[in-house]
Amino acid sequence: MELDLVMDFEDYFPSMVARFGAEGFISELCNGFRLLMDVNKGLITFESLKMNCSMLGLEVRDDELVCMLMEGDLDGDGALNQMEFCILMFRLSPCLMDGPKMCNTITHQGVDPMLMRCNSSI
Repeated sequence: MELDLVMDFEDYFPSMVARFGAEGFISELCNGFRLLMDVNKGLITFESLKMNCSMLGLEVRDDELVCMLMEGDLDGDGALNQMEFCILMFRLSPCLMDGPKMCNTITHQGVDPMLMRCNSSI
């Protein structure tokens, strides 16, 4: 008997943007970052991610945690700063990236100042 391990993924980000607006949505992403970060380092580290997953009752293997961090780590330091976290969340949202441009937070020239305000609020 073969198991079907395919999981359905529902992207709630577009509905959050519609409900909170662009600025409110970015604020919620920043709140999520703060919940997962190591308060002493101001970064999401392997240790902080592992501890928070455990506190949330999620059973995630160490190699999966490392992959999560590597996926968003743009500067190669092995951790996620708030900007990397926000960019990763946008990249992982298929509806935000492929659907109508409900929120133009990441521009072709770089990062929107709204994300910069969020990043400086740590």
